[in-house]
Order: sequence, then structure tokens, then C-alpha cells
Amino acid sequence: MKNKKIYIAGHKGMVGSAILKRFRTEGYNNFVLRSFEELDLRKQDEVEKFFKNENPEVVIIAAARVGGILANNKYRAEFLYDNLMIEANITNEAYKNGVEKLIFLGSSCIYPKLAPQPLKEEYLLSNYLEYTNEPYAIAKIAGIKLCESYYRQYGCNYFSIMPTNLYGYNDNFDLESSHVLPALIRKFHEAKISNNDKVEIWGSGKPYREFLFVDDLADAIFFLFDRINAKNLYENNLTHINIGTGEDVSISELSKIIKKITDFKGNIVYDSSKPDGTPRKLLDVSRLHQLGWKHKTTLEEGIRLTYNWYLDHHVKNL
Repeated sequence: MKNKKIYIAGHKGMVGSAILKRFRTEGYNNFVLRSFEELDLRKQDEVEKFFKNENPEVVIIAAARVGGILANNKYRAEFLYDNLMIEANITNEAYKNGVEKLIFLGSSCIYPKLAPQPLKEEYLLSNYLEYTNEPYAIAKIAGIKLCESYYRQYGCNYFSIMPTNLYGYNDNFDLESSHVLPALIRKFHEAKISNNDKVEIWGSGKPYREFLFVDDLADAIFFLFDRINAKNLYENNLTHINIGTGEDVSISELSKIIKKITDFKGNIVYDSSKPDGTPRKLLDVSRLHQLGWKHKTTLEEGIRLTYNWYLDHHVKNL
């Protein structure tokens, strides 16, 4: 099993690099890897040629165009088109080339904006989506349905997992395209260095978010890869399985934690003219817990590890 040829799409990103590291610690060493410069996953002919030449046995789709509220709302067409093309090209070529197992990574934004909390897997497609990230969510829902359809029509061992908000090593700290947690780390650090007396936070600070350290996600993915198959989900009327902590925190509380860790001494102010996004996005992870997996890294510990990584890889290189 450990000699299986594994293709991790997006291996240089935060999620893909964590998955690669986790599989290597388990003794897997037969990987086929391509950067975006080497293989544009949006181009069908390039993906077709890659699969024919490399013939991977296991595929994990961690490649995606991602970003926070600002990027999602500004680049709506690209978020929809790019993600549709990436997942469709990979999934179809996996089928054509006899891939034994495929795992697709979605996002908790697939759930309706006002769905009951915590979010159970069966709430998918039960109501309308949050407008600001609707294109990304629709693309991810299409990926889930691709995996389900290839299983139901062809018996392919393809299934999807839905991680909550992720953060950690190799995160994106660009203020325009990053998610809230890394953006706040950068904002607080730069405010401290510049001796600013305040940090401005988008929105009211009232929405709640769940955060999972990326190494914990990689551990959960390996756990599921090792223990379940598509049949285990679809024959129990599931299209995917949630991965998260089962715990959430307000953006206001998150800001206070990051303020403490970065040692910023000024004030926090909220710009309520900016959008809040979905009021709450807490995943129901009871099915994952029943299988025997739980997260290991506390939020404060994970933020501290991420901040230290940011200092080592961004600040020291400026």
C-alpha cells in the first residue's frame, strides 16, 4: 500500500504541503508532484497528458483558487471558472485512467447562509448560499457532486471531505486575498512594528468562525484515507464528511487572542460598514468523532505556531 503512486494536486499550498508531509511521516514515498507552472490544471489537454504519462493510483485534490471575503467577491468569475475546471479535469481523467481512490477537498462555505448550527452534512443544498462567496461555494458543490456521480454511475472510489476554516504553516498573508486569521496576524504584527495605536477589523466582530490547524487537517485526511472508502459514505446517504474542531469563536474574540500573541498594545476598532459574511459556520463533526478522529491543536497553540512561522518566513525575509 505504501508504494502506491500518489498525486497531490496543489502540493505547494498550505493544505497540499501539510498532506504531503503527513503521508511522508507514515512511510509513503511514491509521489508524483507538479507545480502550477509545470501543470495548469485548468487546461484539459495538459491534465489529460499528465494522467496518461504518470498514471497515479491515488489522487488528492487540494488545488483550488482560494481567498477571503474580499477576493471571493472581487474575482467572482475566476473563483467559479478556475475551480470548476480544476476539479472537473482531474476527476474525469482519474476515471479515464483507472485511479483507485480520489479524495476531493471542499469548504464549509458550501452550506446555506442561514442553515441551522452546527452544520450537518445533510444540510447541503437545503437553502440559498452566502452571496459574497457563492461562486466558490457553487464550484465546490459541483466537485462533491462529481465525486458522487462517478461513484453512482461507474463505482469509482471517489469521495469528498469538507474542512472548516484552515490556517497554519505556508498560509497566505496577503491582505487582499487571505482569509481572516492570517490577515489579522499580519495586521496586528505590522501595527505593533509601526507603533500604531489601533487595528481596524472588517465588520462588526460578531460573526463566529471555526478554525482548524492545517496539520490537524492533514492528520484527518490520512485517517480517512486509511480507513474509509466512498461506499462507506454514499451507502449511508452522505455525499461528504465534515472535518473541523466542533468549536467556534467570534471574530472579536479571535482578534483579542491574536492581539495577545503578537503583543500589540493598541486598540481594536471595527468597521461595521464592511460585510460580516455568514453569521456563523460551525461544522457538526460528530460523524468524524464517531469514526475515532479528533483535532489535537488548540486555537491559541495553533495561532502561536502560525505567527512564529510568519515571523520566520515573511518578516525575516523582507
